[in-house]
Amino acid sequence: MSFLEKLGRERLFFDGGTGTLLQAQGLKGGELPETWNLRYPERIQAVHKAYLEAGSHVICTNTFGANALNFPDGGEWDLDELVRAAVDNAKKARAEAGRENDAYIALDLGPTGRLLRPMGDLDFEDAVALFARVVRVGAQAGADLVLIETMSDGYEAKAAVLAAKENSDLPVVVTTVYDENGKMLTGGTIASTVALLEGLRVDALGVNCGMGPEQMLPLAEELVKLASVPVVVNPNAGLPRREGDKTVFDVDPERFAAVMERIAKLGVWGLGGCCGTTPDHIRALTAACRNIPVTPPERKRRTVVSSFSQAVEIGPKPVIIGERINPTGKKRFKEALRGHDLEYILNEGFAQEEAGAHILDVNVGLPEIDEPAMLEEAVCALQSVIPLPLQIDTSDTEAMARAMRRYNGKPMINSVSGKAESMAAVFPLVRKYGGVVVGLALDEGGIPETAEGRLAVARKIYNTAAEYGIPSEDIVIDGLTLTVSSEPKAAVVTLETLRRVRDELGGHTILGVSNVSFGLPRRDIINANFFAMALEAGLSCAIINPLAEGMMGAWRSYCALAGLDNQCGGYIGAYSGQTAAPAVPASGTELSLEECVTRGMQEGAAQSARTALDKGAQPLELVNSALIPALDKVGQGFEKKTLFLPQLLMSAEAAKAAFEVVKAAMASEPQEKQGKVVLATVKGDIHDIGKNIVKVLLENYGFEVIDLGKDVAPEKIVAAAAAPDIQLVGLSALMTTTVVSMEETIKALRESGSGVKVVVGGAVLTQEYADSIDADCYARDAMATVRYAKEVYGTEEKP
Repeated sequence: MSFLEKLGRERLFFDGGTGTLLQAQGLKGGELPETWNLRYPERIQAVHKAYLEAGSHVICTNTFGANALNFPDGGEWDLDELVRAAVDNAKKARAEAGRENDAYIALDLGPTGRLLRPMGDLDFEDAVALFARVVRVGAQAGADLVLIETMSDGYEAKAAVLAAKENSDLPVVVTTVYDENGKMLTGGTIASTVALLEGLRVDALGVNCGMGPEQMLPLAEELVKLASVPVVVNPNAGLPRREGDKTVFDVDPERFAAVMERIAKLGVWGLGGCCGTTPDHIRALTAACRNIPVTPPERKRRTVVSSFSQAVEIGPKPVIIGERINPTGKKRFKEALRGHDLEYILNEGFAQEEAGAHILDVNVGLPEIDEPAMLEEAVCALQSVIPLPLQIDTSDTEAMARAMRRYNGKPMINSVSGKAESMAAVFPLVRKYGGVVVGLALDEGGIPETAEGRLAVARKIYNTAAEYGIPSEDIVIDGLTLTVSSEPKAAVVTLETLRRVRDELGGHTILGVSNVSFGLPRRDIINANFFAMALEAGLSCAIINPLAEGMMGAWRSYCALAGLDNQCGGYIGAYSGQTAAPAVPASGTELSLEECVTRGMQEGAAQSARTALDKGAQPLELVNSALIPALDKVGQGFEKKTLFLPQLLMSAEAAKAAFEVVKAAMASEPQEKQGKVVLATVKGDIHDIGKNIVKVLLENYGFEVIDLGKDVAPEKIVAAAAAPDIQLVGLSALMTTTVVSMEETIKALRESGSGVKVVVGGAVLTQEYADSIDADCYARDAMATVRYAKEVYGTEEKP
């Protein structure tokens, strides 16, 4: 029986940690575990066999860090050979254990250790290529499935999924990493991640690493509640701590199994372990959970659009889709497109977000521009600074495909019609990349004059989508808004269509509301009243101008009157204390330097700095009155979990762009220095994400950073710290197998007599562990490192 035949029918047990067992067999701090596939194949086989004998159905190849960044062509080790050996070792172990009929080999793909653009320097397509190479080799070598694990960025997970699906026919399982608040490093939530991964048609999804089984209980509960595919949960054996000269974890096999039994009873299908777990943990787990009854995963029928950090569910409450990023009838917008003025587009997005939009429509179609290139660029720019999901709006299927591929989430797609040609062009893209697609109730016969005719087209769209494996919940029907000035019954037919799609088809609907008033005076009056009528008729999504107060007033009033606004909180929040219509944020207005920085607008920040200097502002004044306060504001939002890593890094880049302008003006003036900081990822660790984030923030707060890179030997760090003006060293480690190197480095620093302070951070570290290895400070995030650097160097907060 194949893996997919078992998945969702039987409970499957995954293996546990690898690094823990390899360290027990002699893996040294700083060694890359993947090299053991060739150096000590019998030891790798022994690990696999131990897990199979403990009851695992799925064993993971020793390829977590196997990619061309860590094993470049021309280096000491051949990447393809390492991957082939890893699969071969797993196959030999399975044969020796006599489990060839009921055990499966998962080609293990871990993160690259690099942030993707625009946060980092790794391009999305380069990430796809890195994973694709390993998938091709692993699939050819005989892997049974692809396990993409320990992903802390949904965008990188998407790159890995596309690589797996474009280069093999293997089943794909993805497990991601969350903090105690259910947030990924880049701000993703369980809801947004489930939407993304189910849109990409993964076969199972879940969570691994980061925490122990007790901390994962609420995450597992939410995953089961939201996911329609089988859920996999692979926790650590608690948190690491030091006992003498060894790293141990605080959850023993019995306790691990007891908590995992509770997780299994939630409806979780795949159970295993991650850091610190051993065959004893898995043996106890399988014994405790083997006989717990299982039921097929339930299709949740939720209609969800997502961005990197937000999930918008269509249905519980009417959704506002901002219409202003569209050149139709907008002379200034057309000029922006012709002039490649992305800042104007971003400003339109910010204004609509502030006005209350839930999703932003993005349409850049002009005959004289390269629409595929412009749409891709606009989508990437918007999603880098605005957390709202996007609606990709184009009739050009090449533009649609390019934008969907680079989109960081599950987008809305506007649109498909009931024409066979349209469905044949759009549905394969939705099948591959995921999305909630707008279905226009028109076909080869044109726009039906009756609601019955439009429902017939809707049924055709639903049925054809199902043939592509696209569920009905991923279709939103556009009942079509025609102008009443030329067709008196147009609104009546549209409203009837809305009601019948809701009541007869159980579907969701969408309208471009303002079309109803073309050719009439005071269109705002007609628009607002038609909008209110449409909401009452069951409208699920409205494409409107959220800066139009009459429209937002109609929406807020409807939500309050329909019992969709808890205790009228939204209405009161918008209008409390007002005797007149509230001010609406203007679009396309010039932003201050501080606003540009907080919003992550690099070109805008640089231009704002130039403008301020031209008007006589002093360079140092700009730094102290705008740049530092803006960074502090974003940093505080990051610490409070109201802003996330993308916004933090984009704001830092915007501040850097502005500072370059300011620095040029300060060329003849003495510059204030905050101090020098040495940063390094410790020996054996090839994951640079944490260190690079810290570097960007320290530099923007005025510190000079000496970046030693990744996989840095202790003696090199000691040498750098010996400089007379160094008071602080920052060390990063992501892997459990390399925290030993961190301890060795700190010991070497102490013995050198340099007297430097040491701040440490990384996913596998805790305050207790940092204390046990004699670190001066444990930084749970990048801003904590900045605060400690200020403390060490005695710098005060800028006013």
